[in-house]
Formats: sequence, structure tokens, C-alpha cells
Amino acid sequence: QVQLVESGGGLVQAGGSLTLSCAASGRTFSTYTMGFFRRAPGKEREFVAEITGHTGRTYYRDSVKGRFTISRDNAKNTIYLQMNSLKPEDTAVYYCGAAEVDTYNYWGMGTQVTVSS
Repeated sequence: QVQLVESGGGLVQAGGSLTLSCAASGRTFSTYTMGFFRRAPGKEREFVAEITGHTGRTYYRDSVKGRFTISRDNAKNTIYLQMNSLKPEDTAVYYCGAAEVDTYNYWGMGTQVTVSS
């Protein structure tokens, strides 16, 4: 069982920055692919970014490429999402997820990010 806790959300003006963190429990953290997803009001949850376990390869949705950076610290069982040049359309609840193989099995409770124009 893996438990995930997100932190770092908040209110920021357009063009500003925030860093989200996701702390995970479990001794096999380094083997999981970890990712961030988001759900905006009235919309479906969507993929934002992920980082693989062993190789640390990263993937991003097109709309955040060049603005967001995902990273992980396996010694701290934590992943980070550095978000720069934030836009109002980035406003959403951001969720951390963990995937054992190809499916995200575990989810955090989410953290609110609000970007004002």
C-alpha cells in the first residue's frame, strides 16, 4: 500500500511560480512511476507530467512543456512539480499518482492551485 500526500498549492498571479510536492510512503518508492494530474472545475482529470522510477525519464502534456518540471528525490520518497509562468488555465486541483507498472494505482487527496489573471 502506498500513501501519497501533496502540498504546495495556493493562489498565485499569472506569470508566477509554485512548487508542488508529493510525499510517498512505502519502501519501493524508487520503482514506481510517479505523476501529477489535474482536474479543473467542470472538466475531466488530465495528465500533467510523470517521471519513471528507474530511469527518471520525464513526460509532459504539451501545454505545460517548457514551463513545468517534474523531479524526484528517491532518498526522501518525494516528487516535485516546479511550475513557472503559470496561466489562469492552469487553475485546478492537482493530484499525485503512483503507478506500479502501467496503471496509476494510488492517488493523493489533491492540492488546489489557483492562478489569477
